[in-house]
Parts: sequence; structure tokens; C-alpha cells
Amino acid sequence: MSYTTQMDAAKKGIITSEMEIVAAKEDISVEKLRGLVAEGKIVIPANRNHKTLSPEGVGQGLKTKINVNLGISKDCPECEKEFEKVKVALDMKAEAIMDLSNYGKTEGMRRKIVDMSTAMIGTVPIYDAVGFYDKELKDITAEEFLKVVEKHGQDGVDFITIHAGLNREAVETVKRNKRLTHIVSRGGSLLFAWMELNNKENPFFEYYDELLDICAKYDMTISLGDALRPGSINDSTDANQIKELIALGELTKRAWKKNVQVIIEGPGHMALNEIEANMLLQKKLCHGAPFYVLGPLVTDVAPGYDHITSAIGGAIAATYGADFLCYVTPAEHLRLPNLEDMKEGIVATKIAAHAADIAKGIKGAREWDNKMSKARADIDWDTMFALALEPEKARRYRAESKPHDEESCTMCGKMCSMRTMKKILNGEDLNILRD
Repeated sequence: MSYTTQMDAAKKGIITSEMEIVAAKEDISVEKLRGLVAEGKIVIPANRNHKTLSPEGVGQGLKTKINVNLGISKDCPECEKEFEKVKVALDMKAEAIMDLSNYGKTEGMRRKIVDMSTAMIGTVPIYDAVGFYDKELKDITAEEFLKVVEKHGQDGVDFITIHAGLNREAVETVKRNKRLTHIVSRGGSLLFAWMELNNKENPFFEYYDELLDICAKYDMTISLGDALRPGSINDSTDANQIKELIALGELTKRAWKKNVQVIIEGPGHMALNEIEANMLLQKKLCHGAPFYVLGPLVTDVAPGYDHITSAIGGAIAATYGADFLCYVTPAEHLRLPNLEDMKEGIVATKIAAHAADIAKGIKGAREWDNKMSKARADIDWDTMFALALEPEKARRYRAESKPHDEESCTMCGKMCSMRTMKKILNGEDLNILRD
């Protein structure tokens, strides 16, 4: 029996090789996984042209996944630096990488990233359109936008962000409901400008069925972008955001009818006390589709530390239903991230994802922490380093400040509580003052 997409296979009762790999990674029943893929509650982004992919599942009951953004810009056009980021992101076990390049002819770079990556690859095709056609945004036609999407499918991209919910009705809502930070989505602002300059409907909304046919052809997962996500805590959970979310729920059902897998993108910037309610709203309005959050950043006043504001929000969001976290780096709002910024962003986001997995009761999550706690009680430094989320930094910190007593560290020395308890419980002499 043939199938067109992972969702099509799942609906027909077919277990694909990708489903088998994901089920083994998650330690769950492949039949349970297949059922949730059929319902749209789990997606396996896997473009049939991405030959190096090690597939991952995103959605209900699975480990929280993280995405790393990279890509060139006019001010930072060096592709080799971005390839180095890809290698490091893969070494740090990021499950997804988005190429957000927005300058020049990026086809060659995109293809190389796909070829070298075992992680799923995402893009935002509208970023590529201006450079691809070498023409101003206003002059690009609806047909040309769709051709760029097709090109990304041919190149092996696994999921694409498309801001199809920003229709004319939503634009009028934006005009009536003024915001402090307007539209902060790059793709959303470009589409808003195109619609206003041409006095036309959003081409991705008007020709949504044709878009879905392209996605089905390559089994690209469509990530329905939140063009109207809040860009400040002042603008969260407003009429603009919710209006678009309702539209995304309707677009989700249309995609599922064509067996196209769907991810929903979410906020943004948001105060702590609003996060839980927003997760519930998304899951209800979008019928349980996997939720991909961009943060949320829980305060607007920490440039240089937004990997922390994002990790706080991301941990809460994932606890209450988000399935996929987009990393944020210390460079957010300030510059294109460098390699060290990327590393810090990955670690902060992985901490958020793991903390949420513990709270959600994901199989095996707490056991990792228990093993670390046992190693600390045993004062087993090698095991502690091996279990560390980022071993390199842990080893470096200890090496930079060596204790007199190898069992302890320079914080407590021989007064280390772990040392004290270990010796007393083993019936040994405590020996704090003597060498």
C-alpha cells in the first residue's frame, strides 16, 4: 500500500521506518505513535529528499524538542560560520535547525545544511523570495511565492514556517487594535507590507490548497507561523493574537484533510501568569496540534540575557503543553548570534525542555537527574561530568579551581556535606582539620 505523507501512512495503518525510529528513541509503542500521527497530535517532519535525516517526533507525550536558528544576513554574509554552527548544534544534540538566511542566493547554503544535518531542517520561504528573484517585495507575485516554497521542498527542507493566518480580516483587526510593538514577526511584517502595497489577500491564505499540495508532494510539515505573536509583554493575549490563532485552527483542519502534518507557532513575549492559559487556548483552538513556542520571553528589560528570560518562559510553556521550543540566545534583539551565543542559547533551552519533561512525567526524564544526584552523593566526579548536560563547562570550572582535598570542591573543602555524610555513614573518621 502506498502513501504520500507520514500522516497519510498513519491513517492507512502503515508503520513507516521513520515511525519505528521515533518510537525507539522515545521508548513508546510504535502503534500508539502511529495513532497520534494519524490524529495530528504528533508530527514527524521528514522530507523525502532529506537523505541524512535521523527523524524525530514532536507532540503529545514525547520529549520536548528544541530548535536552533542560524543563517546569513547582509551584514553577516559568511556561510562558513553558519556551517560551523550547524556542526556544533548537531554535536549538542539539537533536534532541529532553522536556516533563516535573508540575503543573497541561499540555495547552495540551504542544500549543504540539509546534506550535512541529521536534525530536521526548517526554513521561512518568504525570507528567501527577495534574494531568489532579485526583485522588490512588492513586485513578487503570488505564484512566485509558491514557487519558492516548491524550491525548498525540492531542497529537502522538513518543515516550513508559513504565515497563512494573516489574512485581510486579521489585518483589519490589527488596524483597529493598536499595539505597543506592532507586528514583530519578520515574515508577518513582510506579508503585511506586501498585502498593503498591493491591496491583495495574503497569497499563502488565498492559495492555501495549492500550498498544501506542495507540502504533501515532499512531505513537508507546515509550521503555521504566528505573524501576530506579541513582541512585548504588553501585547500578549490581545485580539490580534487570538484572532490569528482561531484562523490557524481552521487552517490546521484543512491541512489534515490533505494529509499534511501541522505545527502551530506561538508567542512571543508574555508575562508568566498568562502562559498556562495560552497553552490551553492553543491546544483547544488548534485541535491538539503540536505547539512550537518562540520563548516566550517573560520580561522585556534584559537584552544580553534573553536566553534566560526565554528559558524561564519556555519551561513553563512546555510544562503546560508546548511541545517544541525555539531557542533564544543572549544576542536576541542585539545582533546576529555568534558561535558562543548559540551554545549558550542551546544549553538554556535544553534546560527548559528537560525541566518541563520532568514536570510532564516524560519517561526517563527524572531518572537522568536521579543518576546525577547519586553521583554527587558518591562524590563521583567522572560520572557527574559524564551525566552533565554540558560536560565541557563543568570540567573547566572544576579544573580552574582545584581543591586541596580531591573529594571536595573549593566551595566547602572538607566541610562538604556529601563528604561528611559519606564518611559518617561508612563509619569512617571525618577528619576536617587534619591533612
